[in-house]
Amino acid sequence: MNIADSQLVTSVLRSAGYAPAACPEDADVILLNTCAIREHAEDRVIGRLSDLARLKARRPGLKLGLLGCMAQHNRAALVEKAAYLDIVAGPDSYRRLPDMLGRAAFDPQVDVRLDRAETYEGISPVHDGSIRAYVTAMRGCDKFCAFCVVPYVRGRERSVAPAEIEREVAKLAAAGVREIVLLGQTVNAYRFDGVEFGALLARVARIDGIERIRFTSPHPSDMSDSVIEAMATIPKVQPYLHLPVQSGSDRVLAAMERGYTVEQYLKLVEQMRKSIPDLALSTDVIVGFHGEEERDFEATLALMRNVRYDHAFMFKYSLRENTRAFKLGDTVADEEKSRRLATVIALQEKISLERNLESVGRDFAVLVEGPARRGEGMLAGKTPQFKTAIFAARDGIAPGDTAKVRIESATAHSLIGAIF
Repeated sequence: MNIADSQLVTSVLRSAGYAPAACPEDADVILLNTCAIREHAEDRVIGRLSDLARLKARRPGLKLGLLGCMAQHNRAALVEKAAYLDIVAGPDSYRRLPDMLGRAAFDPQVDVRLDRAETYEGISPVHDGSIRAYVTAMRGCDKFCAFCVVPYVRGRERSVAPAEIEREVAKLAAAGVREIVLLGQTVNAYRFDGVEFGALLARVARIDGIERIRFTSPHPSDMSDSVIEAMATIPKVQPYLHLPVQSGSDRVLAAMERGYTVEQYLKLVEQMRKSIPDLALSTDVIVGFHGEEERDFEATLALMRNVRYDHAFMFKYSLRENTRAFKLGDTVADEEKSRRLATVIALQEKISLERNLESVGRDFAVLVEGPARRGEGMLAGKTPQFKTAIFAARDGIAPGDTAKVRIESATAHSLIGAIF
């Protein structure tokens, strides 16, 4: 989502006459686009701002700005801690950035107004030229999970008009994009004038040139039969789903205000695996939430063993100001959180390896992305299940092509094979 927003900001600034600089030392304007989901991300941003402040001290004319969720979340503290900031702009203020930059002088320009109507319709984000592109289908969130700051920093749910999404996807297809990822904090809650998310997937699939469609992140409570049917019957919609669970304990899920039970979640997983052959699943797991006891943690481990995710994003719980859980405080010591996190990571690494080894000897259609990070003469791409496949390059195979790859070995993080 931050990549998509950064591409959106680039488009806004280019329209106002700005051009990308090769490096910070050459820039007249430096903007940091930020996330407020976890405390660690904010700590890194403060450190980066301190580095840039030294650059600004040498070049006083440099305009330095902070964008996105962290700007929305901590605007007052930021202006106090980072007095050298010229711009503080929230996620709904990007159209006004050129004007803010023009007015930035002695006092910082702060615009963090949330706008329930803003979907940035009519602005085409500047695509980076890769074979995959991110298209925002909806902004904001209405779920208000107890641990999550997103509804407070990105506003309430609003969906982008289907015609606008189709226009953007068609433009990207004409530019050589082969895979589209539809974005939304709860993307499967998409609704616009009677068009729900399953129907939107069908509409996007009719656009020529696009070979693969993915989406992230859905919410378990909004996974409708029509979305499952679209994944099962539309070949372009890929058999991969990121389905955040957060915890395997009903008690913790209720405290998190997630809106489902473990039983309901597992029934959904069963339905999807029955409907969609070769479905790959990933998830989010939070350890150490307020009130989580050892039995709750063990329940999470049991759920992971039951579902056997292909991979997972795993985090220690961190208090976020303004969330519903903030006033409850922490009940799990950081040392214990670290132990639990290490345990879930070790379990998931084991499961991921086992899942990937099941692919050895099988053939996959791999959408080639480019050179592999390691290995001279090797290419990398994604299987339909969004797993990274690595294989020797061959004449005539280029990024954007689909190669038939037979898997010969695997690690917990990738599949290794050969074109046949």
